[in-house]
Amino acid sequence: MKPIVAIVGRPNVGKSTLFNRITRSRDAIVDDLPGVTRDRNFGDARWNDKAFTLVDTGGFAEGDVDAFAPHIRLQVEQAIEHADAVVLVLDGKGGSSPFDTDLIQTLRTVEKPVFYVVNKIDGEGQEKALFDFYGLGVDRLFPVSAEHGYGVAGFLDELTDGFPDAPAEDELPDEIRIAVIGKPNAGKSSLINAILGEERLVVSDVAGTTRDAIDTAFTRDGKNYVLVDTAGIRRKGKVSQRLEKFSIIKALRSLERCHVALIIIDAEEGISDQDARVAGYAYDRGCGAIFLLNKWDLVDNRDGKALKRMTENLRMTAKFLSFAPVLTVSAKTGQRVPKIFPVVDQVFAQYAVRITTGQLNKVMEKALERTPPSLHKGKRLKFYYATQVSTRPPTFVSFVNFPDAVHFSYQRYLVNQIRETFKLDKTPLRLLLKQRTGKNPDFLNKKRTPVRRKRRRREKR
Repeated sequence: MKPIVAIVGRPNVGKSTLFNRITRSRDAIVDDLPGVTRDRNFGDARWNDKAFTLVDTGGFAEGDVDAFAPHIRLQVEQAIEHADAVVLVLDGKGGSSPFDTDLIQTLRTVEKPVFYVVNKIDGEGQEKALFDFYGLGVDRLFPVSAEHGYGVAGFLDELTDGFPDAPAEDELPDEIRIAVIGKPNAGKSSLINAILGEERLVVSDVAGTTRDAIDTAFTRDGKNYVLVDTAGIRRKGKVSQRLEKFSIIKALRSLERCHVALIIIDAEEGISDQDARVAGYAYDRGCGAIFLLNKWDLVDNRDGKALKRMTENLRMTAKFLSFAPVLTVSAKTGQRVPKIFPVVDQVFAQYAVRITTGQLNKVMEKALERTPPSLHKGKRLKFYYATQVSTRPPTFVSFVNFPDAVHFSYQRYLVNQIRETFKLDKTPLRLLLKQRTGKNPDFLNKKRTPVRRKRRRREKR
């Protein structure tokens, strides 16, 4: 495994900015407001042909009035425990703090390399600020500017000096990326903790606890997965803080790089219009989808028909995701949580399916013969040729003489014929209709000439 490097420090010293600088990404939300980061955020980094995993953590402060402080401290302690090296970030503009002293005392007991970085040093003229930190009993300090890049290269040279060379980048086994989305406080982080069997993410009854889109890679039954926890998505009219807007934007972007979306619904509250909107975001981005009715242990199911009622309501509210499986779970008790991944595997298998052109055109030909399309201005609609152009989701193109004249209901009929024939009942499908250009083969509309009739008779015999 690649070496793991944990970035720690008190709030608002620039840990997330340094994380983004080293990983060359914008994965960590950065804001002047202290305490933005709460969960551990992982990212891949590479320097001098040395690959390593970087871990961003929340601000560590004893006696903090923030209600999340105990949870954040637990996340920081876990990051330090699992790391191969630790980077303590200090504030070069604000100077040393009693919290820095406490952290340094804690890190002196750690039997792994610790690097002390003084951030917000924008040039040589500002390095005099380091003298304040030598009083903390630290032998070597690295002056850097995470925002502008000053001193970062020299620091990374020292950090990665003892790391092994990265192996040649062989093609890695395909990993299934799973985004966990839903309204605030639906139980997204609790579900990920239940899946992983550890307190990986901060969980609280306070809505909006999760801010970043947190990636967690793991292996289950020999298969690689990446779970992406996201911020709760509220209605636009209720989003006022800039930080929450950034969090929701990141949640929506996470859907663009996932394969399967676990849409978490608070079963105790029931299905709401906002649940349908969240599901619509997954549908618009072409994700595979699974509805998880969470907190099922709190649902009144004395008549045994609660699931039927809620599923019917869900199908009416989110008709566009009629193919998405529905599962009842309880992240708190672990009820039916292990059953999620067999369904994820089924959805992904269909999501990544590839159908040959010959098979596809046979299905299209039968569908056109069974129910011919309507006339357009007295002319017959001709479907010349169909082929699959991509997977994830399966996307097909059919060339038509008048694509704009094909009614959406007939297009849906053709999609349903493909679903039924190839048993693709758990994945989104896309059928695009395009104008015929050039000499595309006319596989689907050839008249049965006498020669063709004779050939068909021979084939029957």
